Amino acid sequence: MNLPNRLTILRILISPLFLLTLLIDFPHHLLVALILFLSASLTDLIDGKIARSRGLVTDFGKFLDPLADKMLTTAAFLGFLDLNLGHGMVWITFIVLIREFLIVSLRLVSSGQGRVIAANIWGKAKTVSQMAAIILVIFSEYLISTGITADFSSIIRSVCSAVLWFSTLLTIISGVIYVKDNRQFISTRK
Repeated sequence: MNLPNRLTILRILISPLFLLTLLIDFPHHLLVALILFLSASLTDLIDGKIARSRGLVTDFGKFLDPLADKMLTTAAFLGFLDLNLGHGMVWITFIVLIREFLIVSLRLVSSGQGRVIAANIWGKAKTVSQMAAIILVIFSEYLISTGITADFSSIIRSVCSAVLWFSTLLTIISGVIYVKDNRQFISTRK
């Protein structure tokens, strides 16, 4: 197994640890969760660069890399439900999960027909925006939990909410584009 694929698997392994640190309340658990999330996000950046620069792009990597991203970001959105960030978080999580299940299903159907659907620019933009929003939310919640930003917590949460909704809009747009560009795999005709 090549290095980029190992980094992708490492991201998958970090995802449940990240979720645990997000959910289990202990001193500075949000800081630990942030470090784990940043580490996993860096593997996403590094694995692709290594694969392309060294000619190590594989169908396995093209298939697994987006799934690893989905596992990591889904863990964050599920964890955010426990942080009581408001009712909007339920809708954001619902929209993200529906989109991700739809795209994973589309990828599975296409791979069954011998084609791997690689991430496009919209999917990459969606992932970057989600990761940035997640980092912002965790960092902000950490600062709020320490009392450093107590006077500004409502403003900080409003900014985080706006960033999350923007990311959700990109999630919807990228999902529509994926379905449109790959509709041949969901056709009822054989």
